[in-house]
This record gives sequence, structure tokens and C-alpha cells, in this order.
Amino acid sequence: MTEPLRWTLADGREQLYFSLPGHTPAPVADRRPLPPRAKEQSQLRFDRQTGQWVVIAALRQDRTYLPAADQCPLCPGPTGETSEVPAPDYDVVVFENRFPSLSGGADFRLPDPAASGAGFVSAPGHGRCEVICFSSDHTGAFAQLPLQHARLVVSAWRHRTADLLNRNGIEQVFCFENRGEAIGVTLNHPHGQIYGYPYLTPRTEHMLRVAGEHRARNGSNLFADLLARERADGVRIVARTDSFTAFVPFAARWPVEVHIYPNRFAHSLLDLEDTELDEFTQIYRDILGRFDRMYPTELPYISALHQYRDSERQREGYFHVELMSVRRSENKLKYLAGSESAMDAFISDVTPESVAQRLREV
Repeated sequence: MTEPLRWTLADGREQLYFSLPGHTPAPVADRRPLPPRAKEQSQLRFDRQTGQWVVIAALRQDRTYLPAADQCPLCPGPTGETSEVPAPDYDVVVFENRFPSLSGGADFRLPDPAASGAGFVSAPGHGRCEVICFSSDHTGAFAQLPLQHARLVVSAWRHRTADLLNRNGIEQVFCFENRGEAIGVTLNHPHGQIYGYPYLTPRTEHMLRVAGEHRARNGSNLFADLLARERADGVRIVARTDSFTAFVPFAARWPVEVHIYPNRFAHSLLDLEDTELDEFTQIYRDILGRFDRMYPTELPYISALHQYRDSERQREGYFHVELMSVRRSENKLKYLAGSESAMDAFISDVTPESVAQRLREV
């Protein structure tokens, strides 16, 4: 993949155009009268009850909410006056979020809560929040992208992962997509987001701790062992390639949940060869297509790429994608109510085996 074309928006935010062979992007000047960005746009606060950081980002209350298609800020804006993408067209574009949860410069060190006794601990909301538009087609979807175009999105994910992991104060890079109003999207244009966190997120930290305990007991990698068991059992496998396996996990928490793993150990997209990235694109798009064939209407979903640094702290982390949906039937949603939201104790209304069979058949 060639390097993306770099552009600058009216308020100084960075923008990158990733293009298919033969297509040269032609952005124009961003002429919108945007206000200058505040130096500190959010705040980190430490929750001593849970030992977790919470991001307070009040500016996100002002973000655009479900605009009409002709007012979509992610569609091309050839005049440079209407859109976050001041260009007549594009293939894939990435830019800093105008309403970020995390932002800031290079000089940052996360405070140690233990050094503050029992007092309140806070810090500037350092990090990075980017938007990635998968296509200029407002009515499209990732599953509908031509294979070469979907592969370009994967290349953009890989590029941004490498860049953000090299930045000071970024501990974890998270590429994800929220699709569907039932999930809570505020823009219907096909897009995802990329977060650079200044700390390990709670779920990542917990999984790494459990994986470390597994290594101490068994001398092997937890994720590799789970993948081997799923492949041997076979009943929850949805799709396979030579290099990847997609399955509904044995203890799935969501009404529809599929995990995609490379068949060999890798920390992140950065560890995969080009041929493996090709296969990853194929199976990822395949699973999303199966999601949309389950019901008469498109399935709302969350797609989460779990990536890890090649470091001692994260050495047990095994790259994988978790795809999940809150839809439990054609016209019913799974709400995270008392047990799930208050106690983090999930209760599933369907068996993982039946979901896997359904997905294999569609």
C-alpha cells in the first residue's frame, strides 16, 4: 500500500486519504468557519471503587446526531464548505474526530493513583480519536464493499495501528465499528473509529491477567488453547480459511457473537503477512455478510479488533476480532439491564451452538 495523502482541516485536524490503484484523491481547502480546538477537550478520572479510568468528555454532547442524508458530514464535500471530507470523492479517509473522547499532544504521563493516597485523581484526556470512513457511498456497508476496497480498509487499520502505537503516551490502539441505530450510532454513513488509549482498557487488562494465570498453570497461551479446542470441537465454527477461523465462542454473552482468530499467534495486524491480511479481509467480510442475511433487515453490530503491543506486559495478547449484536430475534433487542449493567453478569437467551448453525446456513 502506498502512503496516504495527508491533508489538514480548517481547525488544524489531520486527515489521510487512502486510495485504490488508479484513483488519485483531490481534496480542496476546508472553508468551514470552525472554532479553534480547546487544548484540553476531555478529562480522565480514576474510579477507586473499580480501579479503572473513566473519560469525561462533555463536548461530545454537541456532536452531530442522525442528520438527513443530504447533510451528512461524512459524504464528500466538493465545495469545502459542508463536510468533514472536503473532496469530490474518496475511497477510504481517516481524520481526527471533531468531538474526541481523547486528544492531546505528545507530552503526557498517566498519573499513578497509588501515589495520591486516597484522594481524587484526574488528568487531561490524552490520547487520540479518529474516524475512518469506509466508502463515500452513504448507503453502503462494509459487507457490501468489493474485496479490493475492503482490503484497503484493513490496510488503513494497519497503518493507523502502527502510527498510533509509536506515539508517546498511547498504550493501546482499538479499531472498531458501531453499525445501526440500535447500537447507538449518531451517523449512518458507513464508518468506524480508531482510539488510542493512554492506558490498557479494563477488559484488555482483565483478559491479559487471566491469560497470564493460564500460562503460569499450563505453560501455554490461553487464546491459542481456546482456538484449538473450538477447532477440534467444530460445532460452533462458522467459517474457516487456511489462515483464519471464525466461531461463536463456547460462553458467548451476546445474542449474536462471532470471534475471528488467525490460526497462528499474532499480537496485531502488524504481525500478519500480506497474504494473511487478504484472507482476513475475506473472512471478515464473509461474517458481516452472514450477519445481514440473518433477518429481513440489516443486523446492528459492534466490531472490535483486539490488538496488543509486542511488550512484556501484553505478551500473552492474541490478535482477534469480536463481532456482536444486540438483536435476539427479528424484532427484539437484548438490553443490558440489571444483571449485565450493574453486576457485569451476562445472561444469554440463545445457545451458542444454535447461533453458529444459523450463521452457517445463511
